[in-house]
Amino acid sequence: MDDGPGQVRERLRFTVLGPVRAWRGETPLAAGSPQQRALLAALLLRGGRTATAPELVDALWGDEPPHAALAALRTYASRLRKALGADAEALVSESGGYALRPVDGRPLDLDHDSAEQFAAEAEKAKAAGDRGRARELLDAALDLWDGEPLAGLPGPYAENQRTRLQERRLSLTETRLELDLEAGCHAEAVSELTALTAAHPLRERLRELLMLALYRSGRQAEALAVYADTRRLLADELGVDPCASLSELHQRILRADTELDAPAAGDPGSTESTIVRPRQLPATVADFTGRTAFVTELSDQLATAEGSVMAVSAVAGIGGVGKTTLAVHVAHTAREHFPDGQLYVDLQGAGHNPAEPEAVLGAFLRALGTADSAIPDGLEERAALYRSALAGRRVLALLDNARDAAQVRPLLPGTAGCAALITSRSRMIDLASAHLVDLDVMSPEEALTLFTRIVGEERVTSERKAAMAVVGACGFLPLAIRIAASRLAARRTWTVSTLASKLADERRRLDELRAGDLAVKATFELGYKQLEPAQARAFRLLGLADGPDISLTAAAALLALDTEETEELLESLVDASLLESAAPGRYRFHDLVRLYARVCAERDEHSPADHEAALSRLLDFYLVTASRMYALERPGDRLIAHMERVTHPGLELQDRTSALEWLFSEAGCILACAQQSAGPATLRRAVDLLLLTRDLAESGADALKYEQTNVTLLAAARQTGDQRAEARIHTALTNVHTLAGRFDDAEEHAKSAMLLGLASEDPFSSSYAPNDRGIIATTKHRYDDAEAYLTQALAAFRDDGNKQSEASALCNLARLHMDTGRLDSAIWLAETGIAIYRELGARRRLANGMYALGLAFARAKRMDEATGQLTEALTIFQESRQRFWVGMTHFRLAEISLADHRLTQAATSAEQALTALRGLGGGWWRAKVLLLLGRTLHEMGHVRRARACWEEALALYERLGVSDTTEVQALLSHTAVA
Repeated sequence: MDDGPGQVRERLRFTVLGPVRAWRGETPLAAGSPQQRALLAALLLRGGRTATAPELVDALWGDEPPHAALAALRTYASRLRKALGADAEALVSESGGYALRPVDGRPLDLDHDSAEQFAAEAEKAKAAGDRGRARELLDAALDLWDGEPLAGLPGPYAENQRTRLQERRLSLTETRLELDLEAGCHAEAVSELTALTAAHPLRERLRELLMLALYRSGRQAEALAVYADTRRLLADELGVDPCASLSELHQRILRADTELDAPAAGDPGSTESTIVRPRQLPATVADFTGRTAFVTELSDQLATAEGSVMAVSAVAGIGGVGKTTLAVHVAHTAREHFPDGQLYVDLQGAGHNPAEPEAVLGAFLRALGTADSAIPDGLEERAALYRSALAGRRVLALLDNARDAAQVRPLLPGTAGCAALITSRSRMIDLASAHLVDLDVMSPEEALTLFTRIVGEERVTSERKAAMAVVGACGFLPLAIRIAASRLAARRTWTVSTLASKLADERRRLDELRAGDLAVKATFELGYKQLEPAQARAFRLLGLADGPDISLTAAAALLALDTEETEELLESLVDASLLESAAPGRYRFHDLVRLYARVCAERDEHSPADHEAALSRLLDFYLVTASRMYALERPGDRLIAHMERVTHPGLELQDRTSALEWLFSEAGCILACAQQSAGPATLRRAVDLLLLTRDLAESGADALKYEQTNVTLLAAARQTGDQRAEARIHTALTNVHTLAGRFDDAEEHAKSAMLLGLASEDPFSSSYAPNDRGIIATTKHRYDDAEAYLTQALAAFRDDGNKQSEASALCNLARLHMDTGRLDSAIWLAETGIAIYRELGARRRLANGMYALGLAFARAKRMDEATGQLTEALTIFQESRQRFWVGMTHFRLAEISLADHRLTQAATSAEQALTALRGLGGGWWRAKVLLLLGRTLHEMGHVRRARACWEEALALYERLGVSDTTEVQALLSHTAVA
């Protein structure tokens, strides 16, 4: 319908980067027959210029036009005008030809023009050094393509333009992939490049990018294999050698050229602003005082990093002497020498749980722009990638509060132009080439200046002698002075003499100052004594929790208060410098303050039972909240019914999204609480908490810590003789080892779980254990055992009324029937399980059912149905952050694609599986994927890269102690290598 009077006419939109289509606003217009659409495309791609009738006839029919070509051309033009309706005047007739022009100043909206505009803006952004923006713009351009350009159009013009547009798309894709590699997205790029090189085997630039992506992903053998395959293909197909740039890259990979490890700074046409520049330094204190000689010494040392060496400085001293304050101040002063960024970490060396270098390296790599999927597991691999990421860059790493040299060594940049500044309580005499600085207490003058800046000139000037007595009583320790001065500044009715007299009455200060950490304790004691009773109680009880920090709601549970009162107390402790606000709604202690808070709790609480009650409330909080999360994730599961009773409330969770957000944000605190609750009174609840949060193992988040916590509680259960707790921990560890592919270990835990579950009459472990044993027996091809176990599990789940686990057992039986050739019953079992999941609304577990059904369909050669089930399951796994199952589903989709001989898709899915499974488990599943990827590459003609995959799989099997490597050995032995 035409627009009425006074109405704003909507713009015409056209697409040529796929099927040729037309719209007015959101209303589709009839574009007509293929020849009519070919005419429309020819006019659209001329950018408003007139095309003569002979030109259009040639475009549509080439050298063999029909006799009535001109008449047909006019008919098509007339039909186009009719289709355009109110915008018919856009099709202009002039000079015996036609043109498409804007109407009433409203330009035509053509996807091709938009793509070119995005590409041009991307080029400008790239030239300006904004490579992130360039990637976004290129993605926007590429998103406009919708399959084959000018799809289905006849005629030589359409064919020529189709080739041009496909080449343009490929060129833009190559540019975007180059930017991906510069941004550190190597693992993600491998998947796409594998597919592209399969589709365009003779395109050497794609091969070059694939080699580089593989090399940067730690897959050197595959990178070299790509070159060998390319050289053979070019020789066979074209009779030529690889281009110079490809050959040069091959040589650089052979000699492990460090410049390949990370994008080189200062390349022509690029700017250093393309590099991710972390700015992690904490804020320097406004009242930094003195330390002039140390500032000069350290600044001069850091400046040497601009030369040919890496500068390492280690500042040592007793707790509270101001190491961190000095280091942060110096780091800010030296920032100009490190334009590529500054990294910071608190290594928590003074506490019971110092930071693991592997975890710190993961955080640093992410800060440097490395994608999660590109970060390897293992300390040595992460350290190597970290050094590679810093190659050619000038970055300062501030490693605060280190325990010892062993903790620090993997975190050193190791690259000229970079520097590390370390603080520690101990002198690192065993840290090679480090410039050591021993930081002593402040001079009296510096101490008084710091005190004055905090308290105020007016109050100190009139009581200078008393002020000197105060800083002297603090031992001239900066942290002690800062805390004392801050308390005085907050008490306007106090005089300096009041504070001095209070300090004079304290325990023998000099003796305490010479006792290491106790030197800080005297200063904390002063701050603590000024707290109101409610503040002091909060301070003491908060110090009992082992987590890295604590949320406001968890703190409220610990203190048995409402959140408003809790927030007021915690904020007052922040003001008193006894607590830190890590983020809105989250709080943490400095490690020394936490130790002092525990001393106060032991000394000042009336009964140890108060401590136990507080930690019990915290455990209940996590347990109740986790049970609500579990109920949302696994409706119909009976675990919650078999948990220990709790007496304190938790958080209300509204939906699955908020439940998962809570779980993953609180993972560190949950696991710390569970590990801390290994005593007889809380052990069973701690075990239940781990069972409720086992998604942490399947997601990859905190998987190692989850396993370690289970091991700790297993030892506690054995020590106390609690068979039920031990059975449940064995159940959790069975799942951990199964996910990692450690099936022998998994089976041992499952056996123990089954025996102890029956002995303790625990309905949970006695039903889950046979289910787990059935899964393991199926994997090990012991099918009679598997059937017996799974049948036993199914009966136990039904007796317990555990509908969700009943569905799980049915799906596991489906897998068994599939493996033993009973395909019809396998499909029926999986569909029955899915029906139960749907009835329960168990979306997360529904994906597991679809996964099982997809496998059964695939075995029955019903590939389209299998792909549909697995694709839908994949979406749910991704929503639920289940990285393990995301990887496994990609793996199964790759198997289907390979069976259908869709080699490019198979390679793409296999690469996506490798990316998802990176860092999870022990490598068994990754080896399985590598075997599949190798077969796919071999069928694609990439023989050497296929062998590289198989060799890596064999190495993984040998590392895991897998005895049966017949399959991979056969593949390697039957593959001829030129």
